[in-house]
Amino acid sequence: MNWGEQVVAIRQRVNERRPLVHHLTNLVVTNLTANVTLAVGASPVMAYAGEEVVDMARLAGAVVLNMGTLTGEVVEAMLLAGKAANRAGIPVVFDPVGAGATPFRTRTAQKIITELHIDILRGNASEIASIGGFGGQTRGVDAAEAPARVAEMARQVARDLNTVVAVTGATDYISDGERLLAVNNGHPMLTLVTGTGCSATAIIAAFRAVEEDGVTASAAALAYYGLAAERAATASRGPASFQVALLDTLYNLTGADLARGVKIRAL
Repeated sequence: MNWGEQVVAIRQRVNERRPLVHHLTNLVVTNLTANVTLAVGASPVMAYAGEEVVDMARLAGAVVLNMGTLTGEVVEAMLLAGKAANRAGIPVVFDPVGAGATPFRTRTAQKIITELHIDILRGNASEIASIGGFGGQTRGVDAAEAPARVAEMARQVARDLNTVVAVTGATDYISDGERLLAVNNGHPMLTLVTGTGCSATAIIAAFRAVEEDGVTASAAALAYYGLAAERAATASRGPASFQVALLDTLYNLTGADLARGVKIRAL
């Protein structure tokens, strides 16, 4: 497979189809998440009210469930939206922010993966370790220290949960339980702006809305996002200018420039 051509093709489909992505997401970074979704070419909607989440989910090309700012009401809304999406065959992308940090977050993550069919589970190594029963606290697994362990964990959790798992870090690992891919695009500046993980989830959802294969959609989205971060870092002087440059780069990064820069490999 020519990954450069594949990423460009999916990026182009997002621009052409403008899929609606329904976010039940982190309130701290709603503005950034919405703007990243727009920069990619998709259409964001942030709807949390239990009275409308079912109707909104049915209209979407993908639904994002993000535990960043968690309340009991948000959990119920997520379950309503997720079940509506499942019934309609609409992909659900789950970002278990902070799973393992508190009993409430851990219980909520387990409840969501038990009651819903999750198409793609995107989190950092510690969050995925918590969900998969690999032990450790929220900072207990570091992709930079144990890449082989993290890669195998991605495959094992995907197999156990019958889903696609994307573990993001210095290297991103994506698996459906059989296939295992690594993405080596990215930049440390992403760690200095809040909401960049949520943004990665948003882009994965936009790509999954136009691409049936979750492994391909996840790898393509993370390579595109990571490459945009690399380019944005060279044009910025710090976190504030990096965030602006990242939005501009996501908007402008297409064609041969995108195809040449993606770093995806099969393991």
